[in-house]
Amino acid sequence: MTQIVVLPHESLCPDGAVLEVQSGISVCDALLEHDIEIEHACEKSCACTTCHIIVREGFRSLNEAEDKEEDLLDRAWGLEATSRLSCQAIVADTDLVIEIPKYTINHARENH
Repeated sequence: MTQIVVLPHESLCPDGAVLEVQSGISVCDALLEHDIEIEHACEKSCACTTCHIIVREGFRSLNEAEDKEEDLLDRAWGLEATSRLSCQAIVADTDLVIEIPKYTINHARENH
């Protein structure tokens, strides 16, 4: 099992969380399975940036971002060098520390 440490997020995970997940799952699916309701307006099809995360530790263990994801990330709020779309970032065997940015480019939050 791989551990994902989620840093506190004001509305989605105020106290932060530590998740135990199987490798091979997307970070987005891992968050959703643990009741952390990260936005995913495009239903995880790599067509928006609402599931943007910043990987604080373990970034190099994730699968490499494809060109489509890289292009979309250019539009994400708070982009950093270790930003990923959580729907595209596949967990490996290395523990991760992630931060969910405070804002997305969505003007209205979707209820999923």
